[in-house]
Amino acid sequence: MSIAVDNITKTYGEQNALKAISFSVNRGEIVGFLGPNGAGKSTLMKILTTFIPATQGTATVNGFSVTENKKEVQKSVGYLPEHNPLYLDMYVREYLRFNAAIFNSSKNRVEEVIQQTGLTPEAHKKIEALSKGYRQRVGLANALLHNPDVLILDEPTTGLDPNQIIEIRNLIKNVGKEKTVFLSTHIMQEVEAICDRVIIINQGEIVADKKIAELKAHQAQIIEVEFDFRVEDVALQNLPKVKQVNNTHDFIYELTFDTEKDMRPAVFDFAHDNGLKILQLNAKNKNLEQLFRELTGGEEN
Repeated sequence: MSIAVDNITKTYGEQNALKAISFSVNRGEIVGFLGPNGAGKSTLMKILTTFIPATQGTATVNGFSVTENKKEVQKSVGYLPEHNPLYLDMYVREYLRFNAAIFNSSKNRVEEVIQQTGLTPEAHKKIEALSKGYRQRVGLANALLHNPDVLILDEPTTGLDPNQIIEIRNLIKNVGKEKTVFLSTHIMQEVEAICDRVIIINQGEIVADKKIAELKAHQAQIIEVEFDFRVEDVALQNLPKVKQVNNTHDFIYELTFDTEKDMRPAVFDFAHDNGLKILQLNAKNKNLEQLFRELTGGEEN
């Protein structure tokens, strides 16, 4: 296991930031740690990177205990915190060489990560002159300097514009081909774009731990239909496998079915049997963002 978390609890006074959570991450996985603001994501990241201790429970990274083998954990982990700390008055290459000396990494390694993270055109500039996207690249390059087995990334695309987000996501995905990546975010689309597994946390507790493919396979089916006449909800609720009926506007209804089978024929049959005309009909699967909102109560904590 690259990461193993066993009944980790973190308490601040009377507040439980984490409540006895447990999971493991296998080598080579890219796992998204998803949750609303304040759910406990950054707290766990700081525990896994030895910045703060857990109140209870145990955790290992690359086989090393975060409490008993801190130095070995730190050697094994590349960490990009949510607020990327950079020396803005230093040049990119200068900054990376400065940090490489701490890790006893060679100048060749500095050039490797500059190329790997797409920093070559900007390496001669001061960090303060870089865009937010390139500053994130510098932070990621710094995390890769000592060639760690595990990357822990806390909200790596926060504050980036859409183009920068795509660039950083692609970069993380490429890096993840060779390393275990554990990244936190509150953006479902980000997990879907990068990860093959998601762990969802809410109010300090894990509410889901699934492969992305598995989550998609169990998405509810939603059919939006407009009839030429008003229909009583109770009549639509008699459709097979219907889970929810919502009259969204005038004669427009949103029907949620608890099945993967295409239920459009059933809606056509209903209209025919009841002498109704269908003016429009659209099938749409419930996306992962909707699932996230359901699991977290649709609130930001």
